[in-house]
Amino acid sequence: MNSAVLKFGSKKKNRGALTAIDLFCGAGGLSEGFRQAGFRILVGNDVDKFAAATYKRTHEEAVFLPQPIEKLSANDFLRAARLKRGELDCLIGGPPCQAYSVYNHQRGFRDKRSKLFLEYLRIVEGVNPKWVVLENVTGIMSLGGGRAVREITEGLRELGYNVETRVLRAEDYGVPQERRRFFFVGNRIGAPILWPEVTHGPNLIPFVNVWDAIGDLPRLSNGETPNKPLSYRAPANCDFQKYARVKETEITNHAAPRLAPINLDRMKFIPEGGSWRDIPHRLLPAGMRKARRCDHTKRYGRLAKTGLASTILTKCDLHWGAFIHPTQDRILTVREAARLQTFPDWFSFEGPRTEQYVQVGNAVPPVLGRRLAEALFFGRQSSVKTETTQLKELRLAV
Repeated sequence: MNSAVLKFGSKKKNRGALTAIDLFCGAGGLSEGFRQAGFRILVGNDVDKFAAATYKRTHEEAVFLPQPIEKLSANDFLRAARLKRGELDCLIGGPPCQAYSVYNHQRGFRDKRSKLFLEYLRIVEGVNPKWVVLENVTGIMSLGGGRAVREITEGLRELGYNVETRVLRAEDYGVPQERRRFFFVGNRIGAPILWPEVTHGPNLIPFVNVWDAIGDLPRLSNGETPNKPLSYRAPANCDFQKYARVKETEITNHAAPRLAPINLDRMKFIPEGGSWRDIPHRLLPAGMRKARRCDHTKRYGRLAKTGLASTILTKCDLHWGAFIHPTQDRILTVREAARLQTFPDWFSFEGPRTEQYVQVGNAVPPVLGRRLAEALFFGRQSSVKTETTQLKELRLAV
């Protein structure tokens, strides 16, 4: 275990640790993962004002630059970090993924967001970090026949970086959710690129399931919006819940959006693990009455306690996926979505609730970011540790 790891809940600077700057940081999922691995986060940058408020609250040790990256120079980042060119250990980040996502039916290079990776390369050139870590959705592989992947890879190699790419499945590393993300990793110092070994799955540590992640959170009715923090429903009964709580006694961001009566009527027919196929035909939305039973497999899905969550998106909408609570007739709260993304409970999200969902859905799961950072920089790849040992290390009691 790296002795320089920042303790959860603490905002003290992790002095002497490896350093990182996070571009397109959003609420800070990747920053939090690298911080859990022992990094000192020096600077964050994003233009979303609500994500900025969350980041500044949860990363008090970092300087936050709110300007569009197009208006910032590499020297702006170096001055904020108090570093000289070439001194930064790792530049991390994920340009906005909507331009690459398969959920965006107008995706393509005409979307101006698809060119923001060029800004990342510009900052790489000026800052000259030892390492680079760039994350995006898997849709980036098919955009323009792979053009984005080629341009990023070739651009980094032209700047002197040895680069590798890989798709990582979040659930393979202890995230209770089916989530695929594409990573570019490179360095200019001749170090080996060590990807994290799979730790969870068949014949390994069992997957962290939905109930492991959210089973201790308070019950809510449809539309219930408490105006104060809530106490936990039950004692933590698994290592993941202990990791999420740290030493918290109350939770925030736990309120249930109000659904229309027609959706409540539909939910009554959907069992655990069920979907729109369980809804009587007369109650289906008009557009789905003509759907084949093999279509829209996740829509109106109710999560199963013992299964994995579907990919957490920027809103937990019935029409988008399986976002119905396993035992309650309502959709997931922001806190439940954050748990499924492996954010600790002290990590509070700012802004209107719709924007909180966006921040959670856009994030890299911190535990996935941590596993990647540990493998790359500390050579911690072993897949033989018990789940208890792994999550105790993640918890780092304050």
